[in-house]
Formats: sequence, structure tokens, C-alpha cells
Amino acid sequence: MKNNYFTFLLCLCTIFTALAQESRLSKLDSLAYLEDLLQRSLNQYDFNSTIENSARLIQLAGELDDMAYLYRGYRMLGITYEQLEDKARARVNYEKALEYAIRSENDTLLMGAYNNLGNIFSEDPEQVALGLEYYERAIEYGLKIQDSANVLTPVINIGWTYLDNGDYQKALPYLERGRDLLDANFSKEPYANLTALFGIYYRATGDMQRSQDYFLEAIRQSEQDSLLIPAYFAFREYSDLLYEIGRYEEAYLALEKHQEYKSMLQSNEKIRQMEAAYARFGTMESNRMLEMAQKEQAFKDEVLKKTREVSMILVISVAVLSVFLMLLVRSNSIRKRLIGQLKDKNDQLYKSKEEAERLSIMKTRFFSTVSHELRTPLYGVVGLTSLMLEDNKDEKQVEDLKSLKFSADYLLALINDVLQMNKMESQLVKLEDIPFDLRDLLQGIIKSFEFARNQNSNEIELVVDERIPKILIGDSIRMSQILMNLLGNALKFTERGKVWIKADVVRSNKEHCSIQFEVGDTGLGIPQNKQKEIFEEFSQLNANNFNYQGTGLGLSIVKRLLDLFGSKISLESEENKGSIFRFKINFKVGKQQETNGVELAEEAFDPKHQYKALIVDDNRINQVVTQRILERKNVVCQVAADGYQALEMLKATAFDVVLMDVNMPGISGMETTRLIREFNSTVPIIALTAVEIDEMREEILASGMNDIIVKPYDTDQFYNTVFKNLHNQAAVHDDISI
Repeated sequence: MKNNYFTFLLCLCTIFTALAQESRLSKLDSLAYLEDLLQRSLNQYDFNSTIENSARLIQLAGELDDMAYLYRGYRMLGITYEQLEDKARARVNYEKALEYAIRSENDTLLMGAYNNLGNIFSEDPEQVALGLEYYERAIEYGLKIQDSANVLTPVINIGWTYLDNGDYQKALPYLERGRDLLDANFSKEPYANLTALFGIYYRATGDMQRSQDYFLEAIRQSEQDSLLIPAYFAFREYSDLLYEIGRYEEAYLALEKHQEYKSMLQSNEKIRQMEAAYARFGTMESNRMLEMAQKEQAFKDEVLKKTREVSMILVISVAVLSVFLMLLVRSNSIRKRLIGQLKDKNDQLYKSKEEAERLSIMKTRFFSTVSHELRTPLYGVVGLTSLMLEDNKDEKQVEDLKSLKFSADYLLALINDVLQMNKMESQLVKLEDIPFDLRDLLQGIIKSFEFARNQNSNEIELVVDERIPKILIGDSIRMSQILMNLLGNALKFTERGKVWIKADVVRSNKEHCSIQFEVGDTGLGIPQNKQKEIFEEFSQLNANNFNYQGTGLGLSIVKRLLDLFGSKISLESEENKGSIFRFKINFKVGKQQETNGVELAEEAFDPKHQYKALIVDDNRINQVVTQRILERKNVVCQVAADGYQALEMLKATAFDVVLMDVNMPGISGMETTRLIREFNSTVPIIALTAVEIDEMREEILASGMNDIIVKPYDTDQFYNTVFKNLHNQAAVHDDISI
């Protein structure tokens, strides 16, 4: 029963809502019908009907609170009174129309309202400027809504105003613009008015024949289409022209036609009917205003009643607010005290931040110094050991020398790990796009671990997918660091087992290739509880096992470098069964390029030509190592202990290449190079530095040096770098001789 009751109520609400909507739609239809009647009565100059229908339109639009139709009603009244030359009433109604146009926020309505008010003020000699301003605003709104039809009217009106005030040159551009805007879709009335205005212009400028032609065309169009107002206007102006040129009889006849049309527009009966209609409209308007006033008074009474209730609530609220303000004052006092404490803490934090930044800079400088101080003696150890290995034929000593070189290489790797971590923490590492051959890269990495492989009696397997392109574009150096760290760990923790590197294509097209790398071993494996920890800095699998020592930075460096590539590393491992590390990297696909003939150290020098090299280094051991390495390729070497000596030797002797130590006492290698370039711009100068190359690359090259070799270096790479610069220098001389 209860459910049926609620259903009944819901049905009633639905019915009443539908009826209300239907009633509103019906009234909207009535408004549209009244507006159509208004337009027809206005076109027929039936001013009595226009005023009556305008009053009905305004009353019905007021009931619906429809701003657009209220605007149209008052605008029609304004047009009616303007045509009857009742400017005062026209202005009142136009101003009401503008009010509703503004409230509606409709650009089309605003354009019409400003144009109508422009008509009123432009005919007042003291307010012509305001009238022109209203016309311009109407044009502005017309252009905004791209309505050329309505822009035409204010354009013509501005030209008309200038003609009325005798400013004919300002009028002409607007008349011509109005003619450009006219097309076949416009009503005939704008055409007739514009044609008559051209007649006025040419009469004023003395071209009486053209003026007469325009007036006759305006009269023809007006009489053909029964346009009373344009005809009334055209005959009056045409009469003035005829009188001015001395055709008085024709002028009199034209004036009679003007009076005839004026009588048609303003007959006594029409004026009487218009006044009666306006009186009825005034009564309706008064009644509407009275009804609105009564509603407003009722609303005020209701507001007053509510005000008394609100007053009581306000009294209680004031009491509560007083208590609240007291609490707020107390809270504000506490807040100020806390802000003061926070400011002190912020000052301390800022000082701590500055100290941390200072320490960070000092740490970076320290690592840079350590890099140089450690790599410089290592340069002598590695270099001399390499030379002794090549010269020594005693197998026992060869093995000892290999162990010595391995120890030096191991020490260098530890130094590089610490420096690499420092650079990544300082965000100094950035990836580069360099073409490289992945297969050659992987084979070179495996070759570099030959001693470590033999030491633990391991087997290394390399499997490369045949679908991998010959040339890839990416950061091969960082790629090598990742694989060398993983492969080094695998060999370190595997004895008499197998270690492998695999590279498989995941996705590939003409521009990109995604490759999955796998580095695995059959060694000790990693316990489950250690598999996340090993990627942290200075973490070791078993810190107490001295058989497997290291910095604990290798896998942390791998993880950070892979972050730069936008990749993640995964691990599968089981104790005593081995470990497998996997990661994916996306590369660009490069084009096949021919080698330039400088890749093999054995082919680096022309045996038929004897080169001369100047070695500039303050370290005696480094001088010996560099000289011995170059002399193995039949290079004649001279040595300078500092920059000043090098300058004198270069001025006195021609050298094919200069190998310049960067850090020297007295005058640095870069400053020495800048001085050399003042008198010798062609000799290749190669920097020898133990400092991290990324830190000084731009500064070194900007000083005038051609290339860089980092100490300690790989002998083959050393030869390749030197020959590449000799080769480039020879090419330059060939071009010059040609």
C-alpha cells in the first residue's frame, strides 16, 4: 500500500513537470509568433500594430524572464519611434534594449543595440562623437561573430554621419566599404540608402552628373520595392540637387514627391493610433512595474522575517567567534614561536647544505687528484710490464710479469670503480650515440679477461644472435663497463666451470633494435636473501672470504648505468649452481661503413717512413715508457721535461707528432699547446693525461690539442690514436700540395 502511494506521488510530480515544460514551450512559440508579426508590421510601416505587438512581446518575455526577447521588444519600439522622428522615445527604448543585451551576454544583440543608439546620438550635433563610438563598437561585435550582413548597417551609418556633418573625405571610405559588403542576399533598403548617400557625396564634391545618376537609381529601387523611408529620403536630397543646378521646376516636383511619402509615413490617423498604442503600452508597462514592486515588497518582508531569525543566530555566532578569536590569538602566538624555531632550523639546514656542497666539491677534487696520482705510477708499471712481456722469452719470468700486469690492471679497475661511482653520484655521466660493432665489442671484452679465465680454469662462451645488425648506435663505452663488471664477477666466483655471454634480438626494425643480454655462470650462486643487497654500494657476497675481495661497487655501477639506458637488471640464482643476469637495451640501427684502416695496431705505421715524435712529460718513468713504446715502431723520439723546453725544440725542429702531458709544473700542457698554436697550427698534439677524460675533454680540445690518450693505456689503442693523427696530418699536407 505504501509503495503504491509513493508511486502515485511520483506520477503526479512527473505530470506537473511535463505540464510546466509544455506551458513554457507554448509561450516560447508565442514569442516567436509575436516577433514575426512585429517584423511584418514594421516592414509595412504599420506603426500602431508594431507598438501593440511590441507591448505584448515585452509582457510575455518578462513573464519568462527571456533577455533576448525583451531586447527585441524594446528595440522594435525604438526603431518605430525613430522612423516617426520621435528621438526621445526612441532613445529610451534603445537604452532598455542595450540593458537586456548586456545581461544576455549575446554579441549579436550587443551589436544591434550599439548601432541603434549610434543612430540617436549621431543626429545630435553635441553628441556626434559618442554616436560614432557606438557605431564602431557595433562593427567590433559584428566582426567578432563574423556577421557581414549586420556589419553593413553601422558602416553605412558612419558614412552617413560624416556626410551630415560635411566631412566628405572621411565619409567616402565607409561608403565604399559598405558597397563592398553588399551582395544579392541583402534586403533592398540598404542598397537604396547607400545609393542615395553616394548621390549626396558626389553633389558635395561637384560631380553633379554622377550625383544625379545615383539619386535616380535610389528613387527607382525605392519605388520598385515600395520602400517608403528610402524614397522619402532620396526625393528630398534629389530636390536639393535639382535646385542647386537651377532646374527649379523639377526640384519642385521632387519636393512634392518627398512630401507625399512623408504624408504616407506620418498621417494624422497614424499618429493618433500610435499615441493610443503608446498609451496602452505605457499602462501595461506601469502595471508590470507595479506587479514587480509588489513582489519585491513581499520578498523584502520575507527577508525581514528571516533577518530577525538570523540576528539571533548572529548573536550566538559572535559569542562563539569571540571564544574562537581568543584561541586564534593564542594559537598565533604559538605559531610565531614555532616559526622562529623553524627559521633557526632552516638557517642551520642551509649552513649544513653549504657545508655538504663544499665537502662534495672537495670530494670530487680529491678523487680527481687521486685519479692522477694513482694512474701516473700505474702508467709506468703497466707500460714497462707490457714492454718486458714482449721482450722477455723466459717462460717463468713471463708468467711472473703476467701476474704483475694482472695485479696492476686489477688495481686500475678498483680505481676506475671508485671514480665511476663518484661521477654517477655527481650526475656527470651522460650517454653518447656512437656507431659500433657489437660482435667486435663482445669479442674484445672476452679477450681482455683471458688471464682471469686461465687463472680459475674457466671456459667462456659467446653466443650472438645472427639477426643483430652489423652496426649499432649507442654508448659502447658504458655498455662495455656493464658487461665487463658482470663478466668479471662471473669469472671471480667460478672455478673450473663455464661462463657465457648471450645477445638475442627481442624486437627489430629498420631504425631500432632491442637486444636482451645474458651473462651467466656455473659458479657459487647467490643466496635468496642476498639477491637485492648485492646491488647496493660496497656490498659483498661474503665480506669474510678473502678469496673474493673487491670494492663491492661493480653491481651497483651496473645498476646505475642501466638506469641511464632506461633498463632494469634481473637475476636468477641458486647456491652452488650459478647465476644468470639479464637486461634489455634499445639501440638505433646504423649504416654499414668502411673501416678507415687504423683499427689494427700492426698496420699503424708505414715501415718505409721514419716518424719523429716529441714527448713532453715531467715524469722520468713516463718518458721512458712512452719513448720505448714508440721506438718499437721505428719512431725517433726526443724528450722535453717541461713546456718551455718543448716550445724551444718545436721552434728549432720539425716533428710529425707531439705527445703532451696535461699536468706539468711551471706551465701546463694546455697552456703550452696554446703557445705552440701561435706559430705552428698543423703539428698533431695528443694529450697524455691520468685525469678522468670526461672532466677535461672540452678544455683540452679547446686549447688546440687534436686527441687524448688516458694513462695507463692499452698499447694497441695508443698506436691507433697516434697513427690516426699522423694519417690526418698527411692528408692535410697532400691537400695543400695539390
